Parts: sequence; C-alpha cells; structure tokens
Amino acid sequence: MYYVPDGTNRCGYYECTDCGSRFLDLKVIPAMVCPYCGEELDMEIGPDEEMPVIKEEAKLIRMLDGEEEIEKYDQLLSLAVTGGDYNWI
Repeated sequence: MYYVPDGTNRCGYYECTDCGSRFLDLKVIPAMVCPYCGEELDMEIGPDEEMPVIKEEAKLIRMLDGEEEIEKYDQLLSLAVTGGDYNWI
C-alpha cells in the first residue's frame, strides 16, 4: 500500500481500472501507471527487445486538499486493507 508522508497538503486519490486497487499518491495527474499491477519502464533493453507498452490504468478519482481530508482517506484505505481492524490506528 502506498502512503503519503505526514504533513502532506495535496495528493491524488487513484483507482486502477485493471486490478481495482485504490491508493494515494503525491502526484496529481489524470492517469498514471498502477504501482501494483503496472509495468515499470526498463531503460536497459537490448536492440532485439521490444519496448514495453506503458499503460496508465490508474485514473484520478479525486484530488485531496488539506491534511485532515488526506488523513481521513489514508485511514479509510488502511481499514480496507486490514479488513476493518481499526484497533491498530
């Protein structure tokens, strides 16, 4: 799971259309490569190898603004990952 550092004032809330993962990221762009199922670009490919197709499947759902809103979404995503065990927060 991807976390944003404490004190972050603006971040993006994304959902991947391929794997369905939801995550927060410091970048706020319309679409990005999913950190869970996306393929990183390998710059050290040989002359006979094909360049991988980069699919930006993670779409921006919402731009979060303010520390309180970001903390709320971070906790909700953490609860979803842990299956609702809120005692660790």
